[in-house]
Amino acid sequence: MLTVEQAAQRLGTGVRFVRRIVAERRIRFYKVGKYVRFHPDDITDYIRQGRIDAIRPVLHYRKGEHVYG
Repeated sequence: MLTVEQAAQRLGTGVRFVRRIVAERRIRFYKVGKYVRFHPDDITDYIRQGRIDAIRPVLHYRKGEHVYG
């Protein structure tokens, strides 16, 4: 189980961001007494959920113009 500080380091963010996404219930976490902990797989899932695939438009040349299609 990871601490808030370790989760922030793994996400490449600050501790404040991690505490905010916990408060907004945007990431799965566990309460161990008064402490908040994260399973490493839950951090990986959170990263995957934020993934946005690139759109690669095809560029064509028609009569001297650049046309995406």
